[in-house]
Amino acid sequence: MRFKNKVRWALLLSLVLLVTMVVGCGNKQDSEEVIKLGFLGAKTGDVANYGIPGEKGMKMAIDELNAQGGILGKKVEGIYEDNKGDSKEINLIAQKYITRDKVVAMVGDPCTGLTKVAADIAQKNQVVIFSAGATGAGVVEIGNYVFRNTMLDTVAVPVVVDWMLKDKHWKKAAIITSIDNGYSTALTPIFKEELKKQGATIVLEDTIKDKETDFSAQITKLKGANADVLVFTGYYTEAALIMKEAQKQGLNISLIGGDGLYGQDLAKLGGDAVEEKVILYCGFSTDQPSPETAKFLENYRKKYNEEPDMFSAQYYDAVMILAQAMEATGSSDPKVFKDELAKVKNYPGVSGQTSFRADREPIKSPVFLLTIKDGAFALVDKIPVKTE
Repeated sequence: MRFKNKVRWALLLSLVLLVTMVVGCGNKQDSEEVIKLGFLGAKTGDVANYGIPGEKGMKMAIDELNAQGGILGKKVEGIYEDNKGDSKEINLIAQKYITRDKVVAMVGDPCTGLTKVAADIAQKNQVVIFSAGATGAGVVEIGNYVFRNTMLDTVAVPVVVDWMLKDKHWKKAAIITSIDNGYSTALTPIFKEELKKQGATIVLEDTIKDKETDFSAQITKLKGANADVLVFTGYYTEAALIMKEAQKQGLNISLIGGDGLYGQDLAKLGGDAVEEKVILYCGFSTDQPSPETAKFLENYRKKYNEEPDMFSAQYYDAVMILAQAMEATGSSDPKVFKDELAKVKNYPGVSGQTSFRADREPIKSPVFLLTIKDGAFALVDKIPVKTE
């Protein structure tokens, strides 16, 4: 009898071990004690003004999640490499995050071109990437693991042009494009099409290159064009210098553009030349906040002793939307929670309300128009967008 009992116990123990091994060989992501998220953004270099606040927003979201018990009862860990705004760096970082760090999702990059590099790697490895800034075309088309949480140019520009014509009566527009900047070359045709569609006249088209500093020739031509407004589709550094040259030549004109102008150094570089003269659209403002945004502002200011911006808000929301999808599915496996992400409707984020269309493209509301006032971003107007 004792021998038979020993055999039974041995068989039972073997069965328990076998079941444990089978379970352990199941979903590796769900068996992890820590859920890892990889940050994509520049902390040094020309676009660090986008990545640094984004990192802060992501860290704050993760800290809040962990204070509430994490995701699915597991601690959330962020990994923060600096891609320096370089495509080779982001390629290496994305591969490291996936193969070595075993992240379940990557959050970022703010720039379209860099996002596409990392998105291709994420899609091939079936890991979610959630950009908190890429606005250009051809991002989510890379595959069904690719998402973004930002005010799309194709959504914002029609609203902005309508405001330009009806509220400001700017009917004659000049356009300057930065020809070696993918963001700028993608945004210009969207503005051109919408300006023509809504009956505006384009009186001048000109070009610059990123990192140029002498815009005297462009402003001289602009002075002779009799334009009501300058549409500049590039980044904040060149915008500030363009407006300084306009001021130098005595040209009184407003410059309007996209969220590429949203850099904390815009005011510092442009001084009084950009004060209430540069207007940009984006999906975030610290003025007239929603209850969700007001709470975010309070916590962010307390944590960092500074003002948040669009990128800190969008990175924060991206992390929280990812957490919601994992909790809803009970899984940290990207193959499982990616489908829940695609179902997001009217998410009340700190960077505005977010919904995903059937093609996973975000529709955000409202569109915020911002300018520089007293050296800081200030609200010009707030325009709702239909999210259905």
